[in-house]
Order: sequence, then structure tokens, then C-alpha cells
Amino acid sequence: MDELVGKGLEISIILEFLFYASANMITLALPLAVLLSSLMTFGSLGEQYEIIAMKSAGISIRKLIFSLALFSIIIGLGSFWFADQVAPKAYFKTRTLLRNIRDQKPTLAIEEGVFYDGFDNYSIRVGRKGRKNGDIYDVLLSDHTKYQGNTTFIYAKRGKMIATDDQMYMLFYLYEGFSWDESTNANTAGKYPLVRSTFDEEYKRFDLSSFKFEKSEDNFYAKRQESLSNAEIVKMIDTVMISVEKNHDDMMASFLSSCNNFKSYVYPDNIPRKVPDSLNTSYSTLSTREKKEVLDKAIALKNDFKNGLNMNREYKKYLISNIASYSVEWLQKYALAVACVLFFFIGAPLGSIIRKGGIGVPLVITVAFFSTYFMLSIFGKKIAIGGAVPIWFGMWLSTFILVPICAFLTYQASVDSALLSSEELMKKIQQLNLKQFFVRKKDESTATHA
Repeated sequence: MDELVGKGLEISIILEFLFYASANMITLALPLAVLLSSLMTFGSLGEQYEIIAMKSAGISIRKLIFSLALFSIIIGLGSFWFADQVAPKAYFKTRTLLRNIRDQKPTLAIEEGVFYDGFDNYSIRVGRKGRKNGDIYDVLLSDHTKYQGNTTFIYAKRGKMIATDDQMYMLFYLYEGFSWDESTNANTAGKYPLVRSTFDEEYKRFDLSSFKFEKSEDNFYAKRQESLSNAEIVKMIDTVMISVEKNHDDMMASFLSSCNNFKSYVYPDNIPRKVPDSLNTSYSTLSTREKKEVLDKAIALKNDFKNGLNMNREYKKYLISNIASYSVEWLQKYALAVACVLFFFIGAPLGSIIRKGGIGVPLVITVAFFSTYFMLSIFGKKIAIGGAVPIWFGMWLSTFILVPICAFLTYQASVDSALLSSEELMKKIQQLNLKQFFVRKKDESTATHA
């Protein structure tokens, strides 16, 4: 956000970017909200003995939980619809808008330690950006205006990037540096001149007329998995699978095409034909020069086929990784929707057991549970994309771990267990008699030293 503010962008552009970016977080925030709200609600009911009053009226905790579970299911279905229909469009808008901003605002596009060639005939590398707007350090500028390659450089220890008020030019003020010029001209043809000079201050001006901000409906992100609904993801997976099969067929065709005799006398209809006598020459009957030519040609064909095989294999890996990415995104939408329901079955029974309302204790428990769930989800996603486990297992790993916890907590709440209640935990701690334990240890240590 700090990279967008103060860069000459209209406030409407910034607000639009924030709107689309926040929409992408809703599907991730819904399980967190369900867990926190259910914990606070049932914890408050338990703390104020409302649950006991309901039980005395004949309403069991199980009936209370399952009646509200319908609402969590509705939230889960809404989460899936939002993730499938709205979030992909919001992601596409976010990435496209951010790309447009970076393309139109060079101060954003210039990254630390990366050469930026957005200015005509210049390449700029900034080692580090300062906290103040426009401050840059360890600046290297390569000048290609003479079309002689990398022959002219300017280096400065520090500098400042400033756009003019009319946003037509970008000014680079450079301080404490030197220039290096090895370019040639008509007078120095055949020679290798070198001009090196130092400076305390220098500036360069770059035209920004081509960087005027304009929205564009760029399709650069249109086929990314985050920009697609589940129905579109299924179509993309089918398309990539066809590409995998075509890649396999192309590899076999390339191999067979390199086998000239096989291609001519067997391959057309897989029926062997009589090979002409001119091709039935024994290798042992060839002269030394002819043997060398045969071997050189065989080695060349082998190398060509090996290189082609490696290229096809790498391309196949790329296609398979695309299928994995699409499959992960397809399953993730279902997993987050199911998480809304599972987190309710964690928050509701746990809140009725611990009997603590407010924001303090529920917030701590929510952060602990959600952090664990989030780390397991990331871990499962990584090993699924890496191929260590089946994709379905990696994406449902966190769910498989949550289900037993939900069942355990729901059972404990339904039988009025005090296993996890705050009062019971305090009794357990008091029974440990930690104070007496540490006093005894201290006395033993004192006696040993004495």
C-alpha cells in the first residue's frame, strides 16, 4: 500500500485497487469469522448460565448446536459461490489494475536489485529504495542510446527519482558517482577508447508521455487458475491434458522421423517391406572414411533426439505442474467452504465448554486454531503441487485433521464434560502444587551447595 500512496495516482484508482484486493480475502476470512463468532456466542451463553437455563427447559446442547449448524452450512455454501463466481473476477481485476499501475508508473515498476528497461534505450538497476518517496541508493544506469551494446555506464551511490508536476518526465538526480564510456565513433574506429569521469551531482531526464495511465482489459491473467471458476478450471485441465497427449505423440513422431529406414519401410502401415539391396550393406564392408561418416551421423542423430527428448520432457513437466495448479485451485474452493462448517463445530462446543465470552480468550483460541489450519493448508498445498502426495490428499489434509477435533469437542459438549473448562483447568494446575515443587527444588539446591 505504501508503494501506491504518493505516486501521483488518483484516489479513485487506489480505492478501486483496495476494493478488489479486499474481495480476494473474503473466502479466507469467513472461516475465521465463523470460528470467532461461535466461540464468543457460546462462550458468553455459558458464562452467563444461559446454556444451563436452556437445558433445564429441555433444550440439549446438541440440539442447540445442530440447529445453528444450518446457518454455518449456508455460510459455507455462500463462501463457495463467492470463491467460484466473484473472487476470480476480483483477482483478475486486481492483478490487471496493479499491472497497469506498474506499467504506467515507473517508480513502482523499478524493483530493488532488478534491471528495469522501461525507458527507451536505458536500463536501470536500483540497489535499494529509501523510506522517503523517491530516494534510491546504489544506482547503476546503462546507456544504450549509441546502439553499441553495454559500453556506457553511470554509477551513483545515491539519488532521487522525481516526476514532474505534469507527469511528462521522470528526473533522476544522481550524487557521488562516476561514468564509464567505451563507445566508439568514426574518429576512433579500430581503437578502444575509454573515458572515465566522476561527478558530485548529475541528472537524467526520461520521457513519461507513453506512461500515461489508461485502464486496459488485459488478458495476461485471464488463464491463471485464480481467475477462473471451477467450470472453467475443468475445461482448462481438459485442454492441458490434450496438450500432454499431443506432446507424447510429437515425441514419438520425432523419434520415428529420425529412423529413416524404419520410416520408409515399416512405419507407414506397420507392415515390414523388403529392404532394397543397396541398403543391405554390412558395416564391416565399409571403408574407414565411410565408417567414420556413419558413426558421426549416428552420434549427431542420437544427440538431436536426446535434446528433443529433454525438451519434450521439460515441457511435459510444465504441463503437469499446470494441471496440478488448476486442480489445487479447484479443490481449495471446496475446502474453504467446508472449513466454515468445521470451524463452527469447533467454536460452538468449545465455547460452551470453556464458558468464557468477550473477545480475549476466544480471540486467542481462534488465532491458535486458524494459524494451525492455515499452516496445514499451505503445507498440504505445497506437497500436493510438488507431487509428494495425491492432490486430493494434500488439499484435504487440514480437513482430515479438523474432523476428529470437531467430533471430539461436540461429544464433550453434549455430555457436559468439564474436561476443557477453565475451572477444571485451574483445578488441575492447583493439584500440581507447582509452588511447593519449586520450593523443594530450591531447598535441595541450597543443601547441595552447603
